Amino acid sequence: MADIILGIESSCDDTSAAVLRDGVLLSNVIAGQEVHRRYGGVVPELASRDHQRNIVPVVSDALAQAGIGPADLSAIAFTRGPGLLGSLLVGTSFAKALGLSLGIPIVMVNHLQGHLLASFIREPEKPVREPSFPYLCLLVSGGNSQIVRVDDPLHYEILGQTIDDAVGEAFDKCAKLLGLGYPGGPAIDRLAAEGDPSRFHFTKPRIPGLDYSFSGIKTSLLYLLRDETAHDPQFADRNKADLCASFQQALIDILLGKLVRAAKETGIREVAIGGGVSANSGLRARIEEEGRRRGWNAYLPERKFTTDNAAMIAVAGWFHYKNGERTPFDIAPVSRMADF
Repeated sequence: MADIILGIESSCDDTSAAVLRDGVLLSNVIAGQEVHRRYGGVVPELASRDHQRNIVPVVSDALAQAGIGPADLSAIAFTRGPGLLGSLLVGTSFAKALGLSLGIPIVMVNHLQGHLLASFIREPEKPVREPSFPYLCLLVSGGNSQIVRVDDPLHYEILGQTIDDAVGEAFDKCAKLLGLGYPGGPAIDRLAAEGDPSRFHFTKPRIPGLDYSFSGIKTSLLYLLRDETAHDPQFADRNKADLCASFQQALIDILLGKLVRAAKETGIREVAIGGGVSANSGLRARIEEEGRRRGWNAYLPERKFTTDNAAMIAVAGWFHYKNGERTPFDIAPVSRMADF
């Protein structure tokens, strides 16, 4: 009998549901929230309200696209955390209610684990390259910047992480300073393709070990704009493409410097990326370039699986489910999770 998993993701501002049959993705539905653009960032209260409006139609659509009914489900995987508590509460409550009504188990998933396993999302009749264990994953998003050693689908070790801000925050801060709107990452990526990455130079942190820091580089951009605008009020507008290209290049240099060091220290040549920032064109190109130079096997998930989505939650949940893990129905969501 096939194992059919419904995945539910609601950690931030995307409501998503996916259906997985024996590890193969049948559907992946995502409802975004445009309301946050006008505020320049996610407003938690508005996010939770939209999750409440979206969760039922999104799940219904995912089941319909998969060609199954609720009675066909074996289990429900859901994001317990980390994330916005109000948003997580909607997905967790829905998973618990549906699981109880159907008499099937629920399986909690750490949102970050989903990003780590995004390379294992398999679609029907599509070739897939899955990393061999152990592998290194550069996990980069708006809230996280980590280098993680993945020993198997359920065991991980964080080798390095940011000591202050995440790289996604740095992208958003740059976009805000340049008036590019929210979310900032895609806008910077587009403009960077038109600019000169060697035009401007930004201070890069000297952090020991494999940890990251991105607060200083944001300050470096702020001071550059302040000083240059004092002489030329149109400086930012005249140089947007070059500023974006140079800033993006600096961030990628920081990320890759530590990743290269981690690969050397561990001797691991299997390297993957995950998280929203892994959709960045410059980062993806550099990972592939470093892979060719250093003999890595590089794994880049499709862009549609880099941002928050339920497919990755369903995959992670499927691994937990196959391992015999079940989650009690009195579980509560948490905004922070220390362990994968």
